[in-house]
Amino acid sequence: MSRSTIASSEDGLGPTGRKLLDTPALNKSTAFTEDERERFRLRGLLPPTVSTQEVQEIRVIENLRRKGSDIERYIFLMALLLRNERLFFRTVMDHLDETLPIIYTPTVGQACLEYAHINREAPLGLYVSAADRGRIREILSNWPEEDVRVIVLTDGERILGLGDLGANGMGIPVGKLALYTACAGIPPRQCLPVMLDVGTNNQSLLNDPLYLGLRQARLTGDAYDEVVEELVLAVQDAYPRALIQFEDFLTPTAYRLLNRYRDRVLCFNDDIQGTAAVALAGVLASTRISGLSFEDLRVMFLGAGSAATGIADLMVTALVEEGLSPAEARERIWLVDIDGLVVRSRAAIPEHNRPYARDHRSLDFLEAMREAEPHVLIGATGQRGTFTQEAIETLASIHDRPTVFALSNPTWKAECTPEQAYAWSGGRAIFASGSPFPPVSFEGKTYRPGQGNNVYVFPGVGLAALACGAERVVEEMFLAAARSLASMVDQSDLEVGAVYPPLSRIRKISLAIATSVVQRAQERGLASSPLSGDIGKAIAAMMYDPSY
Repeated sequence: MSRSTIASSEDGLGPTGRKLLDTPALNKSTAFTEDERERFRLRGLLPPTVSTQEVQEIRVIENLRRKGSDIERYIFLMALLLRNERLFFRTVMDHLDETLPIIYTPTVGQACLEYAHINREAPLGLYVSAADRGRIREILSNWPEEDVRVIVLTDGERILGLGDLGANGMGIPVGKLALYTACAGIPPRQCLPVMLDVGTNNQSLLNDPLYLGLRQARLTGDAYDEVVEELVLAVQDAYPRALIQFEDFLTPTAYRLLNRYRDRVLCFNDDIQGTAAVALAGVLASTRISGLSFEDLRVMFLGAGSAATGIADLMVTALVEEGLSPAEARERIWLVDIDGLVVRSRAAIPEHNRPYARDHRSLDFLEAMREAEPHVLIGATGQRGTFTQEAIETLASIHDRPTVFALSNPTWKAECTPEQAYAWSGGRAIFASGSPFPPVSFEGKTYRPGQGNNVYVFPGVGLAALACGAERVVEEMFLAAARSLASMVDQSDLEVGAVYPPLSRIRKISLAIATSVVQRAQERGLASSPLSGDIGKAIAAMMYDPSY
């Protein structure tokens, strides 16, 4: 039964009795009032005491904290989502610092590793497989909602820093869309997680008797592209106003799909563009600690995949806005990968790296650092410990306030920990990570490491696209998002070394970002339903409130 077509039970036309309790979008469980229990035939199906949503929330948090591990907490919260949608989102919103690391990184990584082994009452998303070729539009019609506005799509090939997890990757779009609702107020009925299962090359999954995905090697080449094309066209037909967010595709595939569809449909790639906006915002904020001008920065990346080059591309866009030529802007960027500095003399250079390949002899990481003398070091390697003590000490010997971003996820994949960055730099590093770390005390001072989490940006960008009926998502929108996020870092954040505002303010942050992105979309003539007057107030009125 579709939540979008069910009249509310308050109108007397919706489900009653057990069916009402089994409808997650309408269920209030013990919060149904005495009158509602009478009208909706709930007598005897609930214990006699009527609870408020606030009391229910206390009960949820008590049970959550009683669990012995984060994966148990993840399972508990997903079960709550399937029972009582509004209570789930109310709890997540009111306890974001505690619940975000559970429903998303780092715990979602473990959940994806174990996805086929976790019992669920019902599926949380839509599975489209290579076996559905020729009938994908029909598959979409099986989803019970008709007004889908945001789709998070993955093929599971590069889940966080964990690699090819096949159909187990469904945990990523489920988690991302929960954050769209909790952090930006996109109604849950308008969100659709999609797992595109084209097989897996992970032999351990293929050997796992509980694995739920296709038991075949991954499709490649034209066969793969044809499945994606059919899916994208089916989405345009079924949900013509939907935004597609590409998530956790392998780097060459991520760039190919983004370049193929960015000018055809409303879409973006969060690993490339969302990560870029968050990282740029952190770098912009860091200059308020270092005292340097953004246009004077030299930035080195360790890792040259989709995240690194996405950040580099947006930095170039920002530097050009500051008055530099594209060539001058690219000169500020140094890319280092597993083979050392990316140089033009290499036999083969990926297309997305070519603009940053340098006319230089080959150098290893430390040699390149000494040559470039970067102010900012950004890690996007997916490899733990690649920022060694020697590397951080070298960086700290070059600049008084070096900026170190260890962005790889989950937590155990970070290039270094904040404790290491502060200790090896004598407390002078400006540090941020991709996954959360607790506050750190060093030589009598407490630091709050910033978390460069994409949740700061993608929900607000999605909200903006929906609010103004954006026809396309362009790079300037992410630049607007980055500048807006950086502006929300206040002096109290900077004093404890944080280059991001507290996540507890995420709804206000998402609203501010959405407002700036809508303004940029309207300036570019990309809004099919432009907003007038107080844009922020108009957007705020659209945001979902899970309160009963």
